[in-house]
Amino acid sequence: MAPYLAYIRMNLRLTMREKSVVFFNYVFPLIFFFVFSIAFQAERGGVINMVFAMILVIGILGNGLFGGGIRMVLERDANILRRFKVAPISPAPILVASLVVGLVSYLPSVLLTFLISKFYYGMATPEHWPSLVLFIIIAVVAFRSIGLIIASVANSMGESQILTQLIYFPMMFLSGSTFPTSSFPNWLQTVTQFIPATHINTGVQGILIRKESFGENIWAAAALVLTTAVAIFICMKIFRWEKEEKLKNSAKLWVAAALLPFVAIGVYQSQAKTNLTRQTQIDRQLSRSRTRLIRDARLILGDGRVIERGGILIRDGKIAQIFEGASPEPKSLNADTVEGAGKTVMPGLIDAHIHIGAPGGFYDNPADYAKPKQGERALAAYLYSGVTATRSVGDWLDAALALRKKIEQLQYIGADYATCGPIFTVEDGHPTELIRNVPAAMKANAQAQFVRLPKSPDEARGMVRDLKKAGVDCIKGVFDAGQPGYRFNRATPELINAMAAEAKSLGLPVAIHTGSAQDVADAITAGANSIEHGSMSEAIPDETFARMAKADIAYDPTLSVLEGMTGFATGRTELLEFSLVQQAVPAGLLASTRRFMNASQSKEMRQGLGSYKMDMKIAGDNLVRAHAAGVRLVTGTDAGNPLVFHGPAVHREMKLWVAAGLPPGAAIQGATGNAAKLLGIDQRTGTLAVGKEATILLVDGNPLADISATERITLILLKGERIIRPELFTQE
Repeated sequence: MAPYLAYIRMNLRLTMREKSVVFFNYVFPLIFFFVFSIAFQAERGGVINMVFAMILVIGILGNGLFGGGIRMVLERDANILRRFKVAPISPAPILVASLVVGLVSYLPSVLLTFLISKFYYGMATPEHWPSLVLFIIIAVVAFRSIGLIIASVANSMGESQILTQLIYFPMMFLSGSTFPTSSFPNWLQTVTQFIPATHINTGVQGILIRKESFGENIWAAAALVLTTAVAIFICMKIFRWEKEEKLKNSAKLWVAAALLPFVAIGVYQSQAKTNLTRQTQIDRQLSRSRTRLIRDARLILGDGRVIERGGILIRDGKIAQIFEGASPEPKSLNADTVEGAGKTVMPGLIDAHIHIGAPGGFYDNPADYAKPKQGERALAAYLYSGVTATRSVGDWLDAALALRKKIEQLQYIGADYATCGPIFTVEDGHPTELIRNVPAAMKANAQAQFVRLPKSPDEARGMVRDLKKAGVDCIKGVFDAGQPGYRFNRATPELINAMAAEAKSLGLPVAIHTGSAQDVADAITAGANSIEHGSMSEAIPDETFARMAKADIAYDPTLSVLEGMTGFATGRTELLEFSLVQQAVPAGLLASTRRFMNASQSKEMRQGLGSYKMDMKIAGDNLVRAHAAGVRLVTGTDAGNPLVFHGPAVHREMKLWVAAGLPPGAAIQGATGNAAKLLGIDQRTGTLAVGKEATILLVDGNPLADISATERITLILLKGERIIRPELFTQE
């Protein structure tokens, strides 16, 4: 132990005397730090975390490759190592001392950079700072060991410099420590996964920005530890005391041998792409953390209140302040400025009733209905349309849960997504007609994924418990006997009541589809949280609406699906021509839908829908009376049904509400604050309030005077993340 300590002490003294060490450990990283801070505007939110991570990686690279590698070559060329050879001493104390000295000399630089980041740029102390420190220590030691291998295989100072630069510059420029890897083409992003520094950068950013623990970066840390062990072993075997001792050029391949753990990681990541996903998540978190100020705009708060001129300050993805009247100067807040004069700020819209597995139109080729990633494309269309949250009330269970997970984990940019899971009904009850013609080999799976057909109240309760374990967000049941000429078996109140009671005991809200006034009354008795559709064929009594208001049951009239179905039945192709529909819906789907509507093969289907006894005047009158009775109204569209397209349909729904006689403010509140409360997300979104997520739309004009202004979107923020609308449809 004495030789180790003695050599460490001596090396530390010599190191601290060298001006080059001070420069490359402290001055050089700080130059990059301030350059990057200015370039990336580090003072504006969480960007400082990215800059801090970049500087750490640059420092680790320099400390290891230049500090560890070139220093030992200098000592060998100056015959310093020859003197230790006669001591006698083994290479081990020299190698260990280099690792320790490199670490001790580098850690003050980390502390200095952190203090500047914290007190000058406002960076928060990392939540998992012990994980960060441990990860940095492992990374420093690993790269110091790589530097020692370079020193071991280089026959001269010139060779060591060439080898060092061949490794240093690709690692610095391709690891994300100078340029964000998300700006690279896909093939180059895959290449970066073979570079050790990439995993250091991703790990440090993950701990800083995504608040990851050391355990979540264990594989990168393990590879670094293995690299250290392999490198030290190789250095011990090929260590040279004198400059006259030469190695063959082939010995330089030992450097590659030390990096083999990262070759293995790169091969794995080229297929799994989990690190690329993590980097995307980090980039999105950075966007969400940016500080922004929207000023001089009208503010529709989503709860009925309006500020005619004001501003909103956004920090770390949350609403930090709301200003009435003039806003402070953006420079005083270190904020990006969004000018809102002549515009309106409002919460992101919500569609509380969708079926994401259906496209809303018709394809020429039946196989296209099973296209992969249709759900992702639909959620992108919602977000493009300013709809930031959705709720499925009937889709394939496994696909819906997988899609929700993908959105929650920031793997795809789209609207938030909740799902009610399979629909509770009975044999030959609605919507079993939708799977009636499924091939026999597929019918059992279709039924398991789409519906639940309990035979008794106990069975219904058991099914609800199973769905709770599966992770659904709500439960949906059906009271609907259909229309004359198109009848369904209707679930008994006992079944639906048992389902609803069990769901509510487990904390799951209950949505009930209804078709008649009696269905609505039974749904109220069952304890529904929301009534979907109400009745489109008969008036709902005022007494029923009074019961709904008293029980605070939401009413979701879905006028869009009524318009869509009657429009399809009568051949109203103008429903395909709305501007937002043209923007958000695939052109091929619109074209094939138009062809289908004009084709003879759709005649029977259109006639069947035309026989339904549905009337927009009746449905609109029910909506107006519900509003007058104080019922909480929410917007749902039933998107996925004919001519009800994912995304634009919410704007059409609000227009139909206004056309029925409701004030635009009521329609907007139904699509924001009221819908958020129904989905159970009102504590974080749905209204503009300090502390809530900055999920915001900025639109041209005044929707309170012209409801169509909600379609004239100039800015979308999703939890503070600025959405680039055209890029939503180019995601892979």
